[in-house]
Amino acid sequence: MDQFFVKDYTGAPFQLFGLPHLAALGVVLLINLYMPAFRRNPSHQLRKAFRFGLAAVLLLNEFAWHYWHWSTGQWTVQTMLPLHLCSVMVFLSAIMLVTKSYRLYEFLYFLGIGAATQALLTPDAGIYGFPHFRFFQSIISHGSIVTSAVYMTVVEGYRPYWVSVRRVFVGVNIYMAAVGLVNILIGSNYLFIAHKPDTPSLIDVLGPWPWYIVSFEVIGICLSFLLYLPFFWRDRAMRPAAQSHT
Repeated sequence: MDQFFVKDYTGAPFQLFGLPHLAALGVVLLINLYMPAFRRNPSHQLRKAFRFGLAAVLLLNEFAWHYWHWSTGQWTVQTMLPLHLCSVMVFLSAIMLVTKSYRLYEFLYFLGIGAATQALLTPDAGIYGFPHFRFFQSIISHGSIVTSAVYMTVVEGYRPYWVSVRRVFVGVNIYMAAVGLVNILIGSNYLFIAHKPDTPSLIDVLGPWPWYIVSFEVIGICLSFLLYLPFFWRDRAMRPAAQSHT
């Protein structure tokens, strides 16, 4: 356990889709597959306890991540402000779970499930494999974001609408413009819109700057349409039944 919280980790490096990674993905999957059964439990107190507990997990895990960077001398304004998409979604997910805000849900349904799922499948864990703190921190953070959106959809009965896609698209682009200004002012690369990350990533196959940002937009729109599709088909299937009763 002496390697759990160190910067210069000498244990086994993170292996994409290695046994620890697959096991962690399996745990996240099982938790989310349980949601339909959880929905059948009418206990208001149990649901509230789950929402508040998940919000606490999100925040404590995020604070631990910042503490690790600070304690190992890696915390800087240029890299650790909570401006990256998943960092923002940690705090928004916690607020959504506590307040049951539908406006936040709209963003977290598309961005939380879409972006955080990709981060679960290809986590930015660097050299830090199981059982280092960073391995657990990355899985818990992104897994909890996904679970927050799935919980509000399956258990609380929230759902997106067609107008939600437009709101999310406009909101994300406004946010990206604001973060771009921050990047210019402090010399940072939040959202990776100033330049590609220094370490190899999926961004490398999306073209040079600034065209990979356009690729981001296209991928985001496609994912949003895909995530909205189940509700589109359900609404379409229910329309004839509703008309037959009029």
